[in-house]
Amino acid sequence: MNDRTAVRSGGLAITNPKIMLFALLLVYILNFLDRQIVNILAEPIKGELGLSDTQLGLLAGPAFAVFYAVLGIPIARYADNAKTNRVWLISICLAVWSAMTAICGVAQNFVQLALARIGVGVGEAGCTPAAHSLIADSVPPEKRSSAIAFFGLGIPIGGLLGLIIGGVVNDQYGWRIALMLVGTPGILLAFLLPLLIRDPRRCADSAHFNTAESPVKAKLSIRDAVREVFASKAYLYVFIAASFTAFLSYGKGLWTISFFIRSHGLSTTEAGLAMAVALGISGIIGTWLGGKMADVFGKRDKRHILTLPAIGMAIAAPILFAGYWAEDWRIAVALLILPTILNSAYYGPAYGCVQGLVRPEARAIAASLVVFGQNLIGLGMGPLLFGMLSDWLQPMAGGESVRWVLYGAAWLGLIPAFFFWRASLRLNAELKSG
Repeated sequence: MNDRTAVRSGGLAITNPKIMLFALLLVYILNFLDRQIVNILAEPIKGELGLSDTQLGLLAGPAFAVFYAVLGIPIARYADNAKTNRVWLISICLAVWSAMTAICGVAQNFVQLALARIGVGVGEAGCTPAAHSLIADSVPPEKRSSAIAFFGLGIPIGGLLGLIIGGVVNDQYGWRIALMLVGTPGILLAFLLPLLIRDPRRCADSAHFNTAESPVKAKLSIRDAVREVFASKAYLYVFIAASFTAFLSYGKGLWTISFFIRSHGLSTTEAGLAMAVALGISGIIGTWLGGKMADVFGKRDKRHILTLPAIGMAIAAPILFAGYWAEDWRIAVALLILPTILNSAYYGPAYGCVQGLVRPEARAIAASLVVFGQNLIGLGMGPLLFGMLSDWLQPMAGGESVRWVLYGAAWLGLIPAFFFWRASLRLNAELKSG
Protein backbone atom coordinates (compact mmCIF):
# COMPACT_ATOMS: atom_id res chain seq x y z
CA MET A 1 0.00 0.00 0.00
CA ASN A 2 1.34 3.46 -0.85
CA ASP A 3 1.49 6.67 1.20
CA ARG A 4 -1.87 7.89 0.05
CA THR A 5 -5.03 7.76 2.07
CA ALA A 6 -6.94 4.51 1.63
CA VAL A 7 -10.72 4.39 1.92
CA ARG A 8 -12.02 1.74 4.29
CA SER A 9 -15.37 0.90 5.80
CA GLY A 10 -16.11 3.06 8.76
CA GLY A 11 -14.04 6.02 7.60
CA LEU A 12 -10.76 7.04 6.07
CA ALA A 13 -7.77 4.94 7.07
CA ILE A 14 -4.69 7.12 7.17
CA THR A 15 -1.76 4.82 6.45
CA ASN A 16 0.91 7.53 6.48
CA PRO A 17 2.36 7.86 10.01
CA LYS A 18 3.09 11.56 9.38
CA ILE A 19 -0.62 12.29 8.96
CA MET A 20 -1.39 10.32 12.12
CA LEU A 21 1.23 12.38 13.97
CA PHE A 22 -0.32 15.65 12.81
CA ALA A 23 -3.78 14.50 13.90
CA LEU A 24 -2.52 13.39 17.31
CA LEU A 25 -0.59 16.67 17.67
CA LEU A 26 -3.80 18.61 17.17
CA VAL A 27 -5.48 16.52 19.87
CA TYR A 28 -2.58 17.13 22.26
CA ILE A 29 -2.63 20.88 21.57
CA LEU A 30 -6.25 20.95 22.72
CA ASN A 31 -5.33 18.68 25.64
CA PHE A 32 -2.82 21.14 27.00
CA LEU A 33 -4.79 24.23 26.01
CA ASP A 34 -7.75 23.05 28.07
CA ARG A 35 -5.51 21.91 30.92
CA GLN A 36 -3.32 24.98 31.26
CA ILE A 37 -5.55 27.93 30.37
CA VAL A 38 -6.44 28.20 34.04
CA ASN A 39 -2.88 29.47 34.64
CA ILE A 40 -3.38 32.76 32.81
CA LEU A 41 -6.89 33.05 34.23
CA ALA A 42 -5.82 32.37 37.83
CA GLU A 43 -5.73 36.01 38.98
CA PRO A 44 -9.18 37.05 37.61
CA ILE A 45 -10.69 33.79 38.91
CA LYS A 46 -9.17 34.46 42.32
CA GLY A 47 -10.55 38.00 42.34
CA GLU A 48 -14.12 37.10 41.34
CA LEU A 49 -14.49 34.00 43.48
CA GLY A 50 -12.44 35.27 46.45
CA LEU A 51 -9.93 32.41 46.49
CA SER A 52 -6.62 32.07 48.33
CA ASP A 53 -3.33 31.08 46.67
CA THR A 54 -3.73 27.63 48.19
CA GLN A 55 -7.16 27.23 46.58
CA LEU A 56 -5.73 28.38 43.26
CA GLY A 57 -3.04 25.73 43.63
CA LEU A 58 -5.71 23.11 44.33
CA LEU A 59 -7.63 24.05 41.18
CA ALA A 60 -4.54 24.04 38.97
CA GLY A 61 -3.12 20.92 40.64
CA PRO A 62 -4.87 18.16 42.64
CA ALA A 63 -8.42 18.88 41.42
CA PHE A 64 -7.20 17.88 37.98
CA ALA A 65 -4.14 15.76 38.58
CA VAL A 66 -5.33 13.13 41.07
CA PHE A 67 -8.09 11.81 38.84
CA TYR A 68 -5.96 12.23 35.71
CA ALA A 69 -3.10 10.24 37.19
CA VAL A 70 -5.10 7.48 38.90
CA LEU A 71 -7.46 6.80 36.00
CA GLY A 72 -4.62 6.91 33.48
CA ILE A 73 -3.29 3.50 34.53
CA PRO A 74 -6.45 1.37 34.02
CA ILE A 75 -7.28 3.29 30.84
CA ALA A 76 -3.75 2.61 29.58
CA ARG A 77 -4.16 -1.08 30.41
CA TYR A 78 -7.33 -1.04 28.32
CA ALA A 79 -5.40 0.68 25.50
CA ASP A 80 -2.80 -2.12 25.58
CA ASN A 81 -5.51 -4.71 24.85
CA ALA A 82 -5.21 -5.90 21.26
CA LYS A 83 -8.96 -5.51 20.73
CA THR A 84 -9.07 -1.87 21.84
CA ASN A 85 -9.49 0.80 19.19
CA ARG A 86 -7.14 3.46 20.51
CA VAL A 87 -8.42 6.12 18.10
CA TRP A 88 -11.97 5.77 19.40
CA LEU A 89 -10.68 5.80 22.97
CA ILE A 90 -8.87 9.10 22.38
CA SER A 91 -11.92 10.58 20.65
CA ILE A 92 -14.26 9.80 23.55
CA CYS A 93 -11.80 11.22 26.06
CA LEU A 94 -11.36 14.35 23.93
CA ALA A 95 -15.12 14.97 23.93
CA VAL A 96 -15.30 14.58 27.72
CA TRP A 97 -12.45 16.92 28.65
CA SER A 98 -13.53 19.57 26.12
CA ALA A 99 -17.09 19.62 27.43
CA MET A 100 -15.90 19.86 31.03
CA THR A 101 -13.58 22.76 30.15
CA ALA A 102 -16.56 24.68 28.79
CA ILE A 103 -18.52 23.84 31.95
CA CYS A 104 -15.74 25.42 34.04
CA GLY A 105 -16.88 28.73 32.60
CA VAL A 106 -20.26 28.58 34.35
CA ALA A 107 -18.95 27.67 37.83
CA GLN A 108 -20.16 29.99 40.59
CA ASN A 109 -17.86 29.00 43.45
CA PHE A 110 -14.74 27.05 44.35
CA VAL A 111 -16.51 23.68 44.75
CA GLN A 112 -18.25 23.87 41.37
CA LEU A 113 -15.05 24.90 39.62
CA ALA A 114 -13.11 22.12 41.36
CA LEU A 115 -15.68 19.53 40.24
CA ALA A 116 -15.48 20.75 36.66
CA ARG A 117 -11.67 20.58 36.78
CA ILE A 118 -11.98 17.00 38.03
CA GLY A 119 -14.07 16.28 34.93
CA VAL A 120 -11.31 17.72 32.73
CA GLY A 121 -8.83 15.42 34.44
CA VAL A 122 -11.05 12.36 33.97
CA GLY A 123 -11.31 13.02 30.24
CA GLU A 124 -7.65 13.80 29.64
CA ALA A 125 -6.51 10.63 31.43
CA GLY A 126 -7.04 8.56 28.28
CA CYS A 127 -5.03 10.63 25.81
CA THR A 128 -1.26 10.45 26.31
CA PRO A 129 -0.62 6.71 26.98
CA ALA A 130 -2.84 5.62 24.08
CA ALA A 131 -1.25 8.20 21.76
CA HIS A 132 2.29 7.13 22.72
CA SER A 133 1.35 3.50 22.07
CA LEU A 134 -0.04 4.43 18.65
CA ILE A 135 3.14 6.32 17.77
CA ALA A 136 5.42 3.50 18.93
CA ASP A 137 3.50 1.07 16.68
CA SER A 138 3.73 3.46 13.73
CA VAL A 139 7.39 4.52 13.48
CA PRO A 140 10.72 2.65 13.59
CA PRO A 141 12.69 2.71 16.88
CA GLU A 142 15.42 4.97 15.52
CA LYS A 143 12.86 7.72 14.87
CA ARG A 144 10.82 7.20 18.03
CA SER A 145 12.25 10.06 20.12
CA SER A 146 11.66 12.67 17.42
CA ALA A 147 8.17 11.30 16.67
CA ILE A 148 7.14 11.46 20.32
CA ALA A 149 8.78 14.89 20.58
CA PHE A 150 6.65 16.02 17.63
CA PHE A 151 3.56 14.85 19.48
CA GLY A 152 4.94 16.56 22.59
CA LEU A 153 4.92 19.90 20.74
CA GLY A 154 1.29 19.96 21.84
CA ILE A 155 2.52 20.99 25.30
CA PRO A 156 4.22 24.28 24.36
CA ILE A 157 1.82 25.04 21.48
CA GLY A 158 -1.22 24.39 23.66
CA GLY A 159 0.34 26.38 26.47
CA LEU A 160 1.18 29.25 24.11
CA LEU A 161 -2.36 29.37 22.71
CA GLY A 162 -3.77 29.19 26.22
CA LEU A 163 -1.68 32.16 27.33
CA ILE A 164 -2.60 34.28 24.32
CA ILE A 165 -6.26 33.31 24.01
CA GLY A 166 -6.83 33.31 27.77
CA GLY A 167 -5.16 36.69 28.29
CA VAL A 168 -6.79 38.49 25.38
CA VAL A 169 -10.28 37.02 25.75
CA ASN A 170 -10.23 37.57 29.52
CA ASP A 171 -9.39 41.25 29.13
CA GLN A 172 -12.13 41.68 26.51
CA TYR A 173 -14.92 39.38 27.68
CA GLY A 174 -13.92 37.78 30.99
CA TRP A 175 -12.50 34.45 32.12
CA ARG A 176 -15.78 32.58 31.76
CA ILE A 177 -16.04 33.23 28.02
CA ALA A 178 -12.38 32.24 27.61
CA LEU A 179 -13.02 28.80 29.13
CA MET A 180 -16.15 28.22 27.05
CA LEU A 181 -14.34 29.30 23.89
CA VAL A 182 -11.41 26.90 24.20
CA GLY A 183 -13.64 23.93 25.07
CA THR A 184 -15.67 24.04 21.86
CA PRO A 185 -13.10 22.95 19.19
CA GLY A 186 -12.33 19.69 21.01
CA ILE A 187 -15.95 18.58 20.88
CA LEU A 188 -15.96 19.05 17.11
CA LEU A 189 -12.62 17.27 16.63
CA ALA A 190 -13.82 14.33 18.72
CA PHE A 191 -16.39 13.52 16.03
CA LEU A 192 -13.91 13.96 13.16
CA LEU A 193 -10.92 12.02 14.49
CA PRO A 194 -12.24 8.46 13.81
CA LEU A 195 -13.00 9.55 10.24
CA LEU A 196 -9.44 10.77 9.73
CA ILE A 197 -7.22 8.06 11.21
CA ARG A 198 -7.41 4.39 12.15
CA ASP A 199 -5.64 2.34 14.75
CA PRO A 200 -2.70 0.51 13.04
CA ARG A 201 -4.01 -2.68 14.63
CA ARG A 202 -6.77 -2.39 12.03
CA CYS A 203 -4.38 -1.54 9.20
CA ALA A 204 -2.33 -4.74 9.29
CA ASP A 205 -1.62 -4.60 5.57
CA SER A 206 0.08 -1.22 5.72
CA ALA A 207 3.83 -1.34 5.22
CA HIS A 208 4.21 1.89 7.15
CA PHE A 209 3.32 0.47 10.52
CA ASN A 210 5.41 -1.74 12.77
CA THR A 211 2.77 -4.41 12.70
CA ALA A 212 5.26 -7.11 13.64
CA GLU A 213 5.42 -5.68 17.09
CA SER A 214 1.96 -4.20 17.54
CA PRO A 215 -0.18 -7.28 18.25
CA VAL A 216 -0.25 -8.31 21.86
CA LYS A 217 1.52 -11.64 22.24
CA ALA A 218 0.46 -12.36 25.78
CA LYS A 219 -1.89 -10.49 28.02
CA LEU A 220 -0.21 -9.09 31.11
CA SER A 221 -2.00 -8.25 34.32
CA ILE A 222 -1.49 -4.72 35.62
CA ARG A 223 0.62 -6.13 38.46
CA ASP A 224 2.86 -8.08 36.09
CA ALA A 225 3.16 -5.13 33.71
CA VAL A 226 4.12 -2.75 36.52
CA ARG A 227 6.62 -5.27 37.92
CA GLU A 228 8.21 -5.71 34.49
CA VAL A 229 8.39 -1.96 33.86
CA PHE A 230 10.07 -1.10 37.16
CA ALA A 231 12.55 -3.97 36.78
CA SER A 232 14.43 -1.57 34.52
CA LYS A 233 16.71 0.76 36.49
CA ALA A 234 16.86 3.12 33.52
CA TYR A 235 13.06 3.36 33.57
CA LEU A 236 13.08 4.08 37.30
CA TYR A 237 15.57 6.92 36.87
CA VAL A 238 13.59 8.38 33.96
CA PHE A 239 10.41 8.10 36.05
CA ILE A 240 11.98 10.08 38.92
CA ALA A 241 13.53 12.68 36.61
CA ALA A 242 10.36 13.21 34.56
CA SER A 243 8.17 13.42 37.67
CA PHE A 244 10.38 16.03 39.31
CA THR A 245 10.65 17.94 36.03
CA ALA A 246 6.86 18.11 35.90
CA PHE A 247 6.70 19.18 39.57
CA LEU A 248 8.86 22.20 38.76
CA SER A 249 7.32 22.86 35.35
CA TYR A 250 3.71 22.92 36.52
CA GLY A 251 4.56 24.90 39.62
CA LYS A 252 6.53 27.50 37.69
CA GLY A 253 3.98 27.51 34.86
CA LEU A 254 1.22 28.75 37.14
CA TRP A 255 3.15 31.00 39.47
CA THR A 256 5.53 32.62 36.97
CA ILE A 257 2.47 34.22 35.37
CA SER A 258 1.28 35.44 38.77
CA PHE A 259 4.84 36.66 39.41
CA PHE A 260 4.78 38.89 36.33
CA ILE A 261 1.35 40.22 37.23
CA ARG A 262 2.12 40.84 40.91
CA SER A 263 5.82 41.75 40.90
CA HIS A 264 6.07 43.47 37.51
CA GLY A 265 2.55 44.92 37.28
CA LEU A 266 1.60 43.39 33.92
CA SER A 267 -2.00 42.85 32.81
CA THR A 268 -3.21 39.36 31.94
CA THR A 269 -2.81 40.17 28.23
CA GLU A 270 0.74 41.48 28.73
CA ALA A 271 1.70 38.56 30.96
CA GLY A 272 0.15 36.11 28.51
CA LEU A 273 2.06 37.53 25.54
CA ALA A 274 5.31 37.69 27.53
CA MET A 275 4.97 34.08 28.63
CA ALA A 276 3.95 33.05 25.11
CA VAL A 277 7.43 34.14 24.02
CA ALA A 278 9.37 32.89 27.03
CA LEU A 279 7.46 29.64 27.61
CA GLY A 280 5.49 28.92 24.44
CA ILE A 281 7.88 29.56 21.54
CA SER A 282 10.92 28.50 23.58
CA GLY A 283 9.13 25.32 24.63
CA ILE A 284 8.38 24.47 20.99
CA ILE A 285 12.05 24.91 20.06
CA GLY A 286 13.26 22.89 23.05
CA THR A 287 10.82 20.02 22.57
CA TRP A 288 11.67 19.67 18.88
CA LEU A 289 15.41 20.04 19.50
CA GLY A 290 15.42 17.42 22.25
CA GLY A 291 13.80 14.76 20.08
CA LYS A 292 15.94 15.53 17.05
CA MET A 293 19.23 15.46 18.94
CA ALA A 294 18.24 12.27 20.75
CA ASP A 295 17.72 10.46 17.43
CA VAL A 296 20.89 11.86 15.83
CA PHE A 297 23.31 11.29 18.70
CA GLY A 298 21.55 8.21 20.02
CA LYS A 299 22.54 6.34 16.85
CA ARG A 300 26.19 6.72 17.85
CA ASP A 301 25.75 5.92 21.52
CA LYS A 302 22.42 5.25 23.21
CA ARG A 303 23.59 7.10 26.31
CA HIS A 304 23.39 10.36 24.34
CA ILE A 305 19.61 10.04 23.99
CA LEU A 306 19.42 11.67 27.43
CA THR A 307 22.55 13.83 27.29
CA LEU A 308 20.77 17.08 26.37
CA PRO A 309 18.15 16.82 29.15
CA ALA A 310 20.85 16.05 31.75
CA ILE A 311 23.30 18.78 30.79
CA GLY A 312 20.65 21.28 29.71
CA MET A 313 18.79 21.28 33.02
CA ALA A 314 22.02 21.83 34.93
CA ILE A 315 22.87 24.84 32.74
CA ALA A 316 19.34 26.23 33.02
CA ALA A 317 19.26 26.52 36.83
CA PRO A 318 21.47 29.62 37.39
CA ILE A 319 20.07 31.44 34.34
CA LEU A 320 16.53 30.84 35.56
CA PHE A 321 17.44 32.19 38.99
CA ALA A 322 18.80 35.35 37.36
CA GLY A 323 15.53 35.75 35.45
CA TYR A 324 13.49 35.72 38.63
CA TRP A 325 15.98 38.11 40.26
CA ALA A 326 15.79 40.75 37.49
CA GLU A 327 13.81 43.90 38.28
CA ASP A 328 13.03 44.84 34.67
CA TRP A 329 10.35 42.52 33.29
CA ARG A 330 11.85 42.65 29.78
CA ILE A 331 15.19 41.36 31.07
CA ALA A 332 13.35 38.75 33.12
CA VAL A 333 11.51 37.46 30.03
CA ALA A 334 14.73 37.36 28.01
CA LEU A 335 16.49 35.37 30.73
CA LEU A 336 13.70 32.78 30.82
CA ILE A 337 14.04 31.88 27.12
CA LEU A 338 17.17 29.68 27.17
CA PRO A 339 16.23 27.79 30.38
CA THR A 340 12.82 27.05 28.89
CA ILE A 341 14.43 25.62 25.75
CA LEU A 342 16.77 23.45 27.80
CA ASN A 343 14.11 22.32 30.29
CA SER A 344 11.71 21.36 27.45
CA ALA A 345 14.19 19.11 25.66
CA TYR A 346 13.48 16.07 27.85
CA TYR A 347 10.02 15.09 26.51
CA GLY A 348 10.89 13.16 23.34
CA PRO A 349 14.05 11.51 24.73
CA ALA A 350 12.39 10.50 28.01
CA TYR A 351 9.18 9.07 26.57
CA GLY A 352 11.08 7.57 23.64
CA CYS A 353 13.22 5.66 26.14
CA VAL A 354 10.11 4.58 28.03
CA GLN A 355 8.68 3.00 24.87
CA GLY A 356 12.00 1.28 24.14
CA LEU A 357 12.57 -0.14 27.62
CA VAL A 358 9.49 -2.42 27.60
CA ARG A 359 7.79 -4.97 25.37
CA PRO A 360 5.09 -3.69 22.95
CA GLU A 361 2.30 -5.19 25.07
CA ALA A 362 3.32 -3.01 28.02
CA ARG A 363 3.93 0.27 26.20
CA ALA A 364 0.77 2.13 27.14
CA ILE A 365 1.08 1.07 30.79
CA ALA A 366 4.75 2.15 30.82
CA ALA A 367 3.82 5.57 29.47
CA SER A 368 0.86 5.86 31.83
CA LEU A 369 3.07 5.26 34.87
CA VAL A 370 5.33 8.15 33.89
CA VAL A 371 2.23 10.24 33.19
CA PHE A 372 0.97 9.16 36.64
CA GLY A 373 4.18 10.39 38.28
CA GLN A 374 4.29 13.58 36.28
CA ASN A 375 0.73 14.49 37.10
CA LEU A 376 0.28 13.20 40.66
CA ILE A 377 3.68 14.48 41.78
CA GLY A 378 4.10 17.25 39.23
CA LEU A 379 0.72 18.77 38.50
CA GLY A 380 -0.86 17.48 41.71
CA MET A 381 1.77 18.86 44.06
CA GLY A 382 3.67 21.55 42.13
CA PRO A 383 1.07 24.36 41.87
CA LEU A 384 -0.35 23.48 45.31
CA LEU A 385 2.96 23.45 47.20
CA PHE A 386 4.15 26.57 45.41
CA GLY A 387 0.89 28.27 46.45
CA MET A 388 1.16 27.07 50.05
CA LEU A 389 4.75 28.30 50.24
CA SER A 390 3.67 31.65 48.83
CA ASP A 391 0.95 32.00 51.50
CA TRP A 392 3.46 30.95 54.19
CA LEU A 393 6.06 33.48 53.02
CA GLN A 394 3.64 36.40 52.66
CA PRO A 395 4.14 37.75 56.21
CA MET A 396 7.88 38.06 55.47
CA ALA A 397 7.95 38.73 51.73
CA GLY A 398 4.65 40.52 51.19
CA GLY A 399 3.80 40.86 47.50
CA GLU A 400 7.14 39.28 46.56
CA SER A 401 6.32 35.90 48.12
CA VAL A 402 5.88 34.23 44.71
CA ARG A 403 9.30 35.55 43.62
CA TRP A 404 10.90 33.96 46.69
CA VAL A 405 9.30 30.60 45.90
CA LEU A 406 10.58 30.76 42.32
CA TYR A 407 14.13 31.42 43.52
CA GLY A 408 14.19 27.98 45.14
CA ALA A 409 12.43 26.32 42.19
CA ALA A 410 15.18 27.47 39.83
CA TRP A 411 17.92 25.57 41.71
CA LEU A 412 15.82 22.45 42.20
CA GLY A 413 16.22 21.81 38.47
CA LEU A 414 19.57 20.18 39.31
CA ILE A 415 17.70 17.17 40.74
CA PRO A 416 16.12 15.89 37.48
CA ALA A 417 19.39 16.68 35.68
CA PHE A 418 21.15 14.21 37.97
CA PHE A 419 18.59 11.43 37.43
CA PHE A 420 18.54 11.86 33.64
CA TRP A 421 22.33 11.45 33.73
CA ARG A 422 22.02 8.27 35.84
CA ALA A 423 19.42 6.89 33.43
CA SER A 424 21.66 7.58 30.43
CA LEU A 425 24.33 5.28 31.86
CA ARG A 426 21.91 2.32 31.66
CA LEU A 427 20.55 2.80 28.14
CA ASN A 428 23.12 0.75 26.20
CA ALA A 429 22.36 -2.26 28.38
CA GLU A 430 18.59 -1.94 28.66
CA LEU A 431 17.09 -0.38 25.51
CA LYS A 432 15.39 -2.96 23.32
CA SER A 433 15.91 -3.06 19.55
CA GLY A 434 12.22 -3.19 18.62
